[in-house]
Amino acid sequence: MDLDFKKNLTNYARLAVKIGVNIQPNQYLYIAASIDSAAFVQIVTKLAYEIGAKQVFVDYTDDQVARLRYELAPEDSFDFFPPWKIQEREWLAEQGAAFMHIVSQSPDLLAGVDSKRIATFQKASGTALSKYRQYVQSDKISWTVIAAPSKQWAAKVFPELAEDQQVDALWDAIFKATRADLENPIDAWAKHNDTLHEKVDYLNDKNYAKLHYTAPGTDLTIALPKGHLWCGAGSVNEKGEEFMANIPTEEVFTTPHKDGVNGYVSSTKPLSYGGNIIDNFKLTFENGRIVNVEAEQGEEVLKNLVATDEGSHYLGEVALVPFQSPISHSNILFYNTLFDENASNHLAIGSAYAFCLEGGKTMSREELLENGLNQSITHVDFMIGSAQMNIDGITEDGKLEPVFRNGNWAF
Repeated sequence: MDLDFKKNLTNYARLAVKIGVNIQPNQYLYIAASIDSAAFVQIVTKLAYEIGAKQVFVDYTDDQVARLRYELAPEDSFDFFPPWKIQEREWLAEQGAAFMHIVSQSPDLLAGVDSKRIATFQKASGTALSKYRQYVQSDKISWTVIAAPSKQWAAKVFPELAEDQQVDALWDAIFKATRADLENPIDAWAKHNDTLHEKVDYLNDKNYAKLHYTAPGTDLTIALPKGHLWCGAGSVNEKGEEFMANIPTEEVFTTPHKDGVNGYVSSTKPLSYGGNIIDNFKLTFENGRIVNVEAEQGEEVLKNLVATDEGSHYLGEVALVPFQSPISHSNILFYNTLFDENASNHLAIGSAYAFCLEGGKTMSREELLENGLNQSITHVDFMIGSAQMNIDGITEDGKLEPVFRNGNWAF
């Protein structure tokens, strides 16, 4: 391990612990990670304990074991989600634990697997963890999603490199995307947070009634609910502690009105979902509902995603990311939404974030629905931005104002 790599890796772990979950003294930390990330998890765990974590619980997964299950397990086993896994997350959330998810999965992990098996388990897990999801989407707890390379993922991103260079290349790309390669990444993140909040403040002051998107393959109007709030970068949990839900993040986002989406939108980057790649797809909306799905690759997987439940036929997030962003400039297709969504404007199929509505953090599910926020057991981002995309904000009295021009901020 050379000195630069060790320094960047330590910086990255510090970002995860101090900026991501912002672990507090005497707080539990739950980490979900692949066994490919074990060495990095050990560094994160050490830092968390040094800061004062009460106990760190690590939930390891193995991609190959997961693949074997989808290939060989009996058909009637995929609608089962372990009750002890539900109890673990709900109990920890109730105790105010912080949650860290370290993603490493190969984008092609489940390629060739019966899509019905994948859809059945996605629905089972989404239903089982719905209470935990409410903690997450109401900002009651601190949580973060970060990434660490696996051999299979690195090979997908850098197929042109020799096998022994691929993982190092992906680590290097992750360090750059997350600012972990800078001399003082924590200060850099504080400045980045301030920059994103300037955009948030502008959009909240404008309080647009709708957004209109135009680009090749896209002509979409999205209504925004009354009292919607734009958010970006740092969040605050119910105890008043700051955390960063995604590292990296370049987006500002809010919630659409579930019934106010009309037109059509085309993807601009592949979507890695359920161990499969979905690419070159188009969704058509009428009064919020997805009424048509087309895809050149992974169409069946995408249709199963949309059919997960009633709420998965609607949108739950609208996010703005300039084309001139660090991850976009890297010209790297990560085949991982955590990164690719931060190089592109994107939307999300499924549930909305309660904190994107004034007073939403304390509203019941019924109240959120009454205010236009979608409810679902799933939330899946997909990328739609490009250098050809224009977005107009539409005021309450129908006036159009430029928000994006040629893929970048117009203000």
